[in-house]
Amino acid sequence: MVHRPNGHLPAREDALPGAPGGIRGSRDNPVEDDRPNMTAATLHVTRLSRIAAVAALAVALSACGHKERPKADLAASQVTTIGVNSYLWRAALETVSFAPLLQADSNGGVIVTDWYANPSNPGERVKVTVSILDQDLRADAVRVAASRQVAQGGNWIDAPVEAATVQKLEDIILTKARQLRREAIAG
Repeated sequence: MVHRPNGHLPAREDALPGAPGGIRGSRDNPVEDDRPNMTAATLHVTRLSRIAAVAALAVALSACGHKERPKADLAASQVTTIGVNSYLWRAALETVSFAPLLQADSNGGVIVTDWYANPSNPGERVKVTVSILDQDLRADAVRVAASRQVAQGGNWIDAPVEAATVQKLEDIILTKARQLRREAIAG
């Protein structure tokens, strides 16, 4: 016999329409096909019992989905629906919102700003990179790196960034993240 690609046997030309397994003959006088002692009625009952069993199993499994699920603690220090701690992520975005964003990867926890020149001091510009290193809201879970350039003779020249500036940005991010968490607890 030739098998179809899906593994089923081909139906015979003289098979009853809708009969499983290719039962030959007429409706009044079926002839069995490789199945001893099975009539079309028996096969129909077998098929109905399989359908009933599958339906019963589906109903039983659907009941599993209706159990009361535990509520998520939204104020937990570890909220990571985006890959990193969401309080730190939101706080970092708010903190560097003064500059245009060049890259923001919430799964990797990296925010990179484009160069920003303060309108009151156009001869100086800064670029900030914030990395969120952990899923917990902790002081060592955020790192800030800053680059600074000053204009000299029509060119931008790299200049040192004070360590206190980077530390201040980290402190602002942590303070905002803690405030967001407090608001989630209160709300």
